[in-house]
Amino acid sequence: MKPYVIFLSLALFAASCGSPAVVTEEGEEHEESESSIVSITQPQIETADIIIGSVEMKNLKTSIKANGTLTVPNQNKALVTSVSNGVIKTLLVQPGTYVNQGQTIATIINPDAALIQQQLQATNAQIKLSELEYARQKELVSGNAAPLKNVQRVEAELATLRSTKNSLQKQLAALGISATQVNRGNIVTTIAVRAPISGTISEVSAQIGSNVDASTPIAQIVNNSRLHLDLFVYEKDLPRLSANQTIHFTLTNNPGKEYDADIYSIGTAFANETKTIPVHAVVKGDKTGLIEGMNITAVISVGAAVVSAVPSSAIVSSGGQDFIFIVTDQKPEEHADGEEKKSDKPDAGEPELYFERVPVQKGVSDIGYTEIIPVKELPKNAKIVTKGAFFILAKMTNTGHH
Repeated sequence: MKPYVIFLSLALFAASCGSPAVVTEEGEEHEESESSIVSITQPQIETADIIIGSVEMKNLKTSIKANGTLTVPNQNKALVTSVSNGVIKTLLVQPGTYVNQGQTIATIINPDAALIQQQLQATNAQIKLSELEYARQKELVSGNAAPLKNVQRVEAELATLRSTKNSLQKQLAALGISATQVNRGNIVTTIAVRAPISGTISEVSAQIGSNVDASTPIAQIVNNSRLHLDLFVYEKDLPRLSANQTIHFTLTNNPGKEYDADIYSIGTAFANETKTIPVHAVVKGDKTGLIEGMNITAVISVGAAVVSAVPSSAIVSSGGQDFIFIVTDQKPEEHADGEEKKSDKPDAGEPELYFERVPVQKGVSDIGYTEIIPVKELPKNAKIVTKGAFFILAKMTNTGHH
């Protein structure tokens, strides 16, 4: 009996490791119906980080992949500078602050501003006197009591004074000082430095007490709402590109979210002695999380064809066949052609999900997705495993399901 016992034990051990053979009392074997369903407990799903999604329609076959960077055109960037010398009194922004055009960024103290205001007040007083003298001379000339040249002399003086007044007012306007307030006798030495454009403060390069002038930037503003995309495309792909084509792109270091852009310009020369040509696009829609200088990976759509695709990590291979896993309501023992099959049942009350292995053929791969051609029709709105499929395959193998 010892050989029979050893044979039976080995056969049972082989069956527990995934063999399709079942041993009868007489020691004979027959083929068992294979199960393509496995159960996974909720703790296992969480531990293996299994993610469930669905089959998507992706533009894969008619796309060009390219790398690039996000940029902001120079007309949408600005250095904040003071139009005159002075010492910074207050700084009202910090990096990351959003400002509107005309908003006060800082204030500076400039004693020289008082001199311009005093000159304006003096000029205004001289103009009033000259206007009175002009009127008096006109009366004298009309009564032949004075020569005409006196009126002409006063007219020339008035013209000079009014020109001086206009110049002083423009200087004060450039400093942001109200000429009206100066004419009322108010003289200020604190000058507001205002934002030339709307945008986000990307850098603050001065501090309170710093000496500044027109060549000393206080801060820099970047308007990210005008983000551009600079791509580099190989020469062979140029004939398939044109203005207004749509680009889908993700951040190279954080590919979770997809953004859109439209091509507006295609370069006519190679970039930096490479075999790539620059292609420029305008970022459209939501720009949350995008900053100038970020590296991106883009897909340029060059056709309208779409295919059924899943994340490449959703496809596993076993025995020369490719598979995906779908969520099913069937249990392993219910799927075995009427014969009860032994499954790894969880402890009482422990939740579990059932996954069915479905054979597929692989098509084109791109941007992390692969086209799938199911060998049999998938259930409508099937939920598939997009991450963790390899763990489920290993679990199925270990529990004897094929």
